[in-house]
Amino acid sequence: MIGPGAAGVRAGGVRAGDGPRVGPSVPATGRRACGWAGGDVKALVTGASGFLGLHLVEMLRERGDEVRALARRPHPAFDALGVDVVQADVRDAAAVASACADRDVVFHTAAIAGIWGRWPDYHETNVVGTRNVIAGCRTHAVTRLVHTSSPSVTFDGRPQESIDESAGYARRWLAHYPHSKALAEKEVLGANTRDGLRTCALRPHLIWGPRDGHLVPRLIDRARKGSLMQVGSGTNRIDITYVENAAWAHIQAAESLGKNGGPAGKAYFVSQGEPIVCWEWIGELLSLARLPYPRRHISYPTAYRVGALFELAYTVMRRSDEPRMTRFLAGQLALSHYFDLSAARRDFGYAPVVSIEEGMRRMAGILR
Repeated sequence: MIGPGAAGVRAGGVRAGDGPRVGPSVPATGRRACGWAGGDVKALVTGASGFLGLHLVEMLRERGDEVRALARRPHPAFDALGVDVVQADVRDAAAVASACADRDVVFHTAAIAGIWGRWPDYHETNVVGTRNVIAGCRTHAVTRLVHTSSPSVTFDGRPQESIDESAGYARRWLAHYPHSKALAEKEVLGANTRDGLRTCALRPHLIWGPRDGHLVPRLIDRARKGSLMQVGSGTNRIDITYVENAAWAHIQAAESLGKNGGPAGKAYFVSQGEPIVCWEWIGELLSLARLPYPRRHISYPTAYRVGALFELAYTVMRRSDEPRMTRFLAGQLALSHYFDLSAARRDFGYAPVVSIEEGMRRMAGILR
């Protein structure tokens, strides 16, 4: 099945196999609208070799900003993009602090995503790693921190229909990922105004696009193996976020933090702003890959129970590989989850720069 992962290999409006390049990620209108003059900003991007992180690096470099990339593994695009590279893990407090030196803004995208795994791994990377980033910002007088969070911090197994940021954190956790992301988000928002640091958190939902290494590839892989099945009625509506839009939202939020501090201390939902029928969209992706729609269906209550049994069995057997179904995954595939973007539009002018239709056109060149 598919999961909530946001990290991957790379994204952009190019086909698989193209060499690394800068842009064209930010449209001309977007460049004019942003208040940064090219080359004026010194940025650090954590998780810079990931799906969202690398695309954010590309956008910043296209604008002429000076970028430092913190990543666990080197990426061939870094040299071509002309970025300063710190090869380290966010769990390494000293390395993170060093990477924050002489930076104006930090974009913290590094995280462990997924629907299964050990709590210590999620906690150490997503929570302790975020604390290290905050500490590095405060040590080196960084003035802006934009943190990549997740809408799943509010998900407790019930439908979410046009909810806004007034919705509280979940009262029960169906997976370690959203729990750890909620704790990390609280740390970031709680650090706002300390030592001159302004912070905010963005919650992009289901990031997708060319060179995604998780969401769509895992979906296609399941379909090819014949293990994909429709969960629920197939009519649930969801929000999705094309990767360029997610990256652009981060830049807009950082720019606003520097100008008027409007987003400071707040969290924001981010998406296309056009809820779609989940299984219709999956069907379109499968069609682009010349794969049939799954014939097998399972109800949400049954999938939830099956997921609970898988989780129990995997826990008893101490298995680290991902179960085919979990309670969290059942809810994500069967229930509606879409969000009100009014706050992001109001506080930092968010609007998608790539439509769903254009995103699907770009995907067609890869999936076929």
